[in-house]
Amino acid sequence: MQEFKIFPMNLEDLELIKNTLISDFDEFWNYDILKTELLSSNSKYIVVRNKDNNIVGFAGIKIILDEAEIMNIVTKKSERNLGIASLMLSYLIKLCSKFSINKINLEVNYKNYIAINLYKKYNFTEVGLRKKYYDNKDDAVLMTLSIKNT
Repeated sequence: MQEFKIFPMNLEDLELIKNTLISDFDEFWNYDILKTELLSSNSKYIVVRNKDNNIVGFAGIKIILDEAEIMNIVTKKSERNLGIASLMLSYLIKLCSKFSINKINLEVNYKNYIAINLYKKYNFTEVGLRKKYYDNKDDAVLMTLSIKNT
């Protein structure tokens, strides 16, 4: 069984994955976009490391008042289907609860059934559609999760 640990993401982590962002992770989240996100006081990012201390995933949220937007949940291509995305999503939901967030929003490509099913597993509901959101071709499914802060 693989062992994974979550840490706050910092600029050093970004430098470590800089040259493999597009090839090993996701073509949308490039270095400059992630660096801007990490430097924003409204953003909270995490990395997941395996037992060899290699970064195998990262995820982030942007907090706006009492709501959060999931900016990304990205698992290294060679490490997918190991529960890493689920681990990150669960952590982000708990983090939002600590920040007294009432609602988490996201958009996901309508073709990304794996991600949509993951979000539904965590009780996100579909609330809308953005036509041609991705590259002016694919629609985005808008999803939301209401958090009950106690």
